Formats: sequence, structure tokens, C-alpha cells
Amino acid sequence: MIDLHTHTDESDGTSTPAELIEAAHALRLEALGISDHDTFRGYDQAVPLAEAAGLDLVCGIELSTKWRRTPESRGRSIHMLGYFLDAPPTAGFRQWLETVRAGRRDRNRRLALRLQALGIDVQLEEVERLGRSLAGRPHFARLMLEKGYVATLREAFDRYLAETGAAYVERDEPSLDEGIRRILEAGGLPSLAHPVRLAKHNPSVIEKAVAEMCGLGLRAIEAYHSDHGPQDVSLYLKLAARHGLAITGGTDFHGGNKPGLALGIGYGNMAVPRAVLDSLRAEAVRP
Repeated sequence: MIDLHTHTDESDGTSTPAELIEAAHALRLEALGISDHDTFRGYDQAVPLAEAAGLDLVCGIELSTKWRRTPESRGRSIHMLGYFLDAPPTAGFRQWLETVRAGRRDRNRRLALRLQALGIDVQLEEVERLGRSLAGRPHFARLMLEKGYVATLREAFDRYLAETGAAYVERDEPSLDEGIRRILEAGGLPSLAHPVRLAKHNPSVIEKAVAEMCGLGLRAIEAYHSDHGPQDVSLYLKLAARHGLAITGGTDFHGGNKPGLALGIGYGNMAVPRAVLDSLRAEAVRP
């Protein structure tokens, strides 16, 4: 069993890289992918720890991108996973991530101001103490929960932080085609993350979207995810076969920021086979 989609406290998870490696080793996972948002800091720290534990560690990244953004529309937010299975990400890609993180920091500043205007005493410095170099909305939610403004993390997102929330502010994200292109140029394999979130009850929308993304260079799709039911998995496996896409899979583990979601098994509905990673590595070196 493997888990190729996890997050450390270097992005929006709560487990340190060491804690994540220890948990994967205790579960006897055959491989672990760290795919933090916009940073490799968690992965970099985990490399020597995984080697000492005899754990197959996979280098990943998760990017937030904008799809179909126009002057009239802000577009859809699409998460793209990038896996570096044949060689490490290039220095140029790491440098580009610095500009992505700068956009995230600017969004956080504006989000703090919006919340303050709504009467919620949340200071940017407090959020950054929780999230350090990569603070984000989950850290705002944790702080709001600690201060008693909401009863749950879910409420923080539903009322304030989600795209339909009262305090939501737009982040300057790269376009979908740029995200895919950057991953490919850096030697990575781009995979559409949790496709169920595109249109949960409308498979035809997902089918059309995947076809369009393949034209932009998409190479894989995350068929196995904690949010996916058996029918979802079946659909994504069929789409992968139809478009010649590789398969990725993981729980999207965030530690305490996603209560009830466990490493390796999600909500008890997952068991990603080792063959997924073997096929990915074969796909990564295909011309």
C-alpha cells in the first residue's frame, strides 16, 4: 500500500516531516509521496529520514492554478499535482515557486484585512506564526477556532474562507496551462488532483475538462483519493485509459487539519496499490 498525496506542516498539514515519515513507517507503507503546496521544504527535510527508515519517498508538489480565467471571469481554481519520479525538480522551478509564494503572502495580507473589517480580530503575524513560511487559509481557520469565532474548522471555511465565504479574497495563481507547462519543463509529471471537485454529480463535465487538459499537456489523473467513491474511481480509470493518462492516488492527508482522514487509508475507503507507483515511474521516463 502507498500514499502519494500528503502534506506536512511546511504547507497546510500539521505533521512535521519527521512525524509523517514515522507514521508511514509504522503503517508499513511501501512508498510515501509528499506533495506540499508550493514548496519542497517538507520533502527536502524528509529525504534523509526516509532513507534511514528504508521508505520509498516520492517528490511531489501541489499547485493551485486558474482555469479559463478571462478579463470578465476569475475562472475556476484547479489543483495540479506534479511528481518528480526520474530526477529532482530543476533549480528554475524552485525559483519560480518563490514568485508563487509571494502571491500567497499578498493574499494572506488582504484576507486578514477583510476579516478585520468583519469584526474578527485576526492578525497576519499570528497566522504566520502558525503557518511559518507558507501560511494559508487552514491557518486562518485554526486561529479563528482558537479565538472562538467559529465552532469548527469547517465553519470557518463555509462562513468566511471558501470561495463563497464572506471574507474570501482572490489569490494571484498561475494559469492551468502555465502550471502544467512549468511542471513538464522541470522534468515532472502533471496530474489532475481530486477530479471529483470539478463537478461532483456531473461526469460529462469532468470528461470534457479532462479532454481539454490533455491538450494542455496533462499526463496523469488522481483516480484514487479520499473524496472518491467507487463510481468516481471507475470513471477516472476509464478516462485515464481513454486518454492514455497515468494514474496517481493518495489520501490528501493533512493531519489535524482534516479530522478523521488517516494516512494510507483516508476515511477507511482507500488502499492504493504499489503498481500505481511502478506504472508512474515507467510513464515518467517515456519519451
